[in-house]
Amino acid sequence: MADTAVLADQVPAVEGKTRPGGNALSARLAALDLPRGGFTRPAREDAAQRLQAMGLPGPRDEYWRYTDPAPFNAAQSPALEIAPGPTTLFTGIDRLNLVFVDGRFDTAASDPLAGEGLSIESLAQADAAADHWAAGLYGQLEAAGQIPVRRPFAALNTLAARDGLLIRVTGKVTRPVHVTYRRTAADADVHLHHVLLLEDGAELTLLETGEIGARSNVVIEADLGRGARLHHVASKRANDARLGIGHVFARVGAEALFKSFTLAVNGRMMRNEGVIQILGDDAVAHIAAAVLGDGGTGRFHHDDTVFITHDAERCESRQVFKKVLKNGAEGIFQGKILVKPGAQKTDGYQISQGLLLDEGSQFLAKPELEIYADDVKCSHGSTTGALDETALFYLRSRGVPKERAIVLLVLSFLADALDEIEDQRLRDDILGRLEEWLTQRAGTQGQA
Repeated sequence: MADTAVLADQVPAVEGKTRPGGNALSARLAALDLPRGGFTRPAREDAAQRLQAMGLPGPRDEYWRYTDPAPFNAAQSPALEIAPGPTTLFTGIDRLNLVFVDGRFDTAASDPLAGEGLSIESLAQADAAADHWAAGLYGQLEAAGQIPVRRPFAALNTLAARDGLLIRVTGKVTRPVHVTYRRTAADADVHLHHVLLLEDGAELTLLETGEIGARSNVVIEADLGRGARLHHVASKRANDARLGIGHVFARVGAEALFKSFTLAVNGRMMRNEGVIQILGDDAVAHIAAAVLGDGGTGRFHHDDTVFITHDAERCESRQVFKKVLKNGAEGIFQGKILVKPGAQKTDGYQISQGLLLDEGSQFLAKPELEIYADDVKCSHGSTTGALDETALFYLRSRGVPKERAIVLLVLSFLADALDEIEDQRLRDDILGRLEEWLTQRAGTQGQA
């Protein structure tokens, strides 16, 4: 089934009838070299059928109303100049480093795939097997995450991804697993699919950094057993013209903890989707982001879309999103908390805030609560505003230069999101990088 020609023949049969965006989907599939798959083949076949029924999104789709999907729908990736220099974030921390170049796992540049309480395999290599532990997970959380909101690019990833990581955690892993992305091809169009299985009581910190491709589509599926703990911190370097879409699908078991934090600095168009299912009692799920966008060197558009489902008792969820925007940058937040019947004692909190450093930037938010239980504590809030002039005056009156005062106020604004990173070393590393980035740009047009 997973043959490009076969799929291309199947698509036109339903074009313009059950599926919007049929022409774009046909061209998109025709441009891909789709893998046939070994143990992933059933999931890829299922994804192909679902994708044909959904089609690619259009601007009228409710969850794409603020972000034009056309650049992601296009058959070809744009050719972009390679950004110079490797990332240095987290390099001072003892970690297991795994490297992908243009979407393919680089064994020579990576550390040995071994660790206490940890097994790691490349999807491209493991998929030759007819049977694998990941067969019960690959594409399964993604498929479940299509209800009630369609996520066509996640289905496209399940169909098209040739590589990724298969990580099984059986104990508490002390060293973070650091996935580093590199790009050498100007038009690298990358699909990566990572599958994480954390067994009962297991713990892992997963880091992501680097420039994945000129256009990228990444899916992480994470299944957390009872009492498991997953800390995910992503900071993907973006040059000003890069396109990226990422998905995190998490299934959180009883007494488990899931935390995901994303740092985003520039990039032409970025969209991150988080789909979290809390299925076990006394579980915790937090998802957060700190975003800094400067449209002065090119368009900046950043969209975070989150859907958290509470389907168990006494569970906690947090959504904390802070975006600092200037020179016409655009920030989007769409977040929902769904509390199902029987999910009593739910504690759900959602906050999204935009700090606009000029009049040309904009922050758009769509917070939602949908509650079917009567003993819950859920709240959401969203604000948009400029720098606090009183606080700025206070700092300047005490001898703090204006540019430095702005940096301090921006860092203070982002603090709540950064606090979601439990590891102090990781938090300090990111904080230092943010301060450096802000200091370099202090005093530029549109900052005050």
